[in-house]
Amino acid sequence: MASDDRPTAQRFAERLAALASDSERMKLQRYFKSGAGEYGEGDEFIGVRMGSVFALAGEFSAMPLDEIEVLLESPVHEARAGAVKIMAKQAAARTATDDDRRALVDLYLRRIDRINNWDLVDLGAWDVVGRYLVDKPRDLLGDLAGSANLWERRTAILATLFFVRRDDLDDAFEIAGRLLDDDEDLIHKAVGGVLRECGKRDRARLIAFLDRNASSMPRTALRYAIEHLEPDIRAHYRSLRPTQHVRS
Repeated sequence: MASDDRPTAQRFAERLAALASDSERMKLQRYFKSGAGEYGEGDEFIGVRMGSVFALAGEFSAMPLDEIEVLLESPVHEARAGAVKIMAKQAAARTATDDDRRALVDLYLRRIDRINNWDLVDLGAWDVVGRYLVDKPRDLLGDLAGSANLWERRTAILATLFFVRRDDLDDAFEIAGRLLDDDEDLIHKAVGGVLRECGKRDRARLIAFLDRNASSMPRTALRYAIEHLEPDIRAHYRSLRPTQHVRS
């Protein structure tokens, strides 16, 4: 970014528009099933590759919070993805203070209405929310897990990945257990993915969790959780599910 260019939402949007292409827009619309179903309905895609969005977010990583919030207001999905990526970069910066990270968490949760698709949550949950909570009480995660808001529940489980990657698994297993009865497939996928990562660090603990829950946990969550286990073990846990309890 040129030295006289302030990192504003308007400048980000202008740079983003210059990267757009019709062919990429069609790919993104197919991938996200934009306008079909309850996820991503009404999202506008202009056709910018996510790699390019993230690179642009790097250039605008000093964007102030009020401008990030303006960017979150955009109907353009790639613009909101850029906003959350900027937040994640600011939270991860070595120069970020605890107050800086708290302000980012506050913005993330206050504007969760604009972080309203699975990929946007995935971009921010662990670097913004998880990173802030790593050395603090984590009651917030329980509150989010109990929320009626899908994106807050997904944030709760995915934020624990920041801890998991530091071999701190307690919250991941606790939140996963709380969300096993969730009705949303996007939660099943997130729970299973986090359990899979836990298993890479403590196989015995994952096995114990599966022994207790495999017979009743959602099929998608189970499939993701056992993905890296041996074929015979995967077959064993799949066999524990009564056919009549399988969730579509």
